[in-house]
Amino acid sequence: MQEEELYDVLRAPIINEKSTRFIADRKYVFKVLPETTKSQVKAAVEKIFKVKVNKINVSIVKGKVKSFRGTKGKQSDYKKAIVTLAENNEIDLSASVK
Repeated sequence: MQEEELYDVLRAPIINEKSTRFIADRKYVFKVLPETTKSQVKAAVEKIFKVKVNKINVSIVKGKVKSFRGTKGKQSDYKKAIVTLAENNEIDLSASVK
């Protein structure tokens, strides 16, 4: 995988109440491309953040159906990866958020 492709795999960190509770257990949540595999996510996280990854869990989040001014619409589906890091490794997400 080339350097540019590594940055394309990880779309954005997911920062919400649940994912911030995961940080105590060395788990970080990222939005990834739908066609990305676990091995590609692992390679990207290890190369970009210079950490050791123990485990990757991947799930597809279905978009919610919403109503806006009487018109029904659907949010996009996306794939998320929960990355578990090895002991004594951590990622500073505040520095990586634009």
